[in-house]
Amino acid sequence: MTLTRSIINLTVHGIGDTDRPLDPGEDTTWVSVKQFEQVLDAVVDRRDVRITFDDGNASDVEIALPRLLERGLRAEFFVLAGLLGKPGRLAADGVKELARSGMRVGSHGWGHRDWRRLSSEQHDQELSAAHTVIGDLCGHLVTRVAIPFGSYDRHVLGRLRQAGVTCAYTSDGGRATPGQWLQARNSLRHDLDEGWIRRVLDGRPALPQRARKAAARLYKRTRG
Repeated sequence: MTLTRSIINLTVHGIGDTDRPLDPGEDTTWVSVKQFEQVLDAVVDRRDVRITFDDGNASDVEIALPRLLERGLRAEFFVLAGLLGKPGRLAADGVKELARSGMRVGSHGWGHRDWRRLSSEQHDQELSAAHTVIGDLCGHLVTRVAIPFGSYDRHVLGRLRQAGVTCAYTSDGGRATPGQWLQARNSLRHDLDEGWIRRVLDGRPALPQRARKAAARLYKRTRG
């Protein structure tokens, strides 16, 4: 049964084959075309599910976009501005195509860095220059971000608010509240199957597990 007071945010990273070397551990969030299609088919009629994409991989346009459009689905793509045009990554024209196709485009930063460990120069790149580059391609102001690696603390959140960010996505897992500034997401995994899809979309974690997740999110928001 669908819970009407919450939403499920899903995160897609890469799909299918790629011509670039994957970073350590990146293969755990890379899915096959078949797995991706299984997820899309499961959420077609789910108004409580939001689909997001991180990292700006070429598969966003080559594989994901046509399959989203075939099913009448919309998604939000968080792009790495400093990696546009690199092997296996989105090109500038790909970002424009996403926007023209009715997809929302936001920022995943500049170079896929941990936002808790930035120099002042990197801070400007990640939270200012990246937004400008992406906004120029899409033709609109960029105010929504996905936090790389889900790594944040109170300082990161404060800088995001100062930068005018209106919504920040994390990788905290679980359900989220519509309209909340900080949005938890669930990453697709390389080993996902129908059981995983059912658990994420319809499962209701036990109270102790929900309490642990809430405590972990509170710790991340206040640390630093």
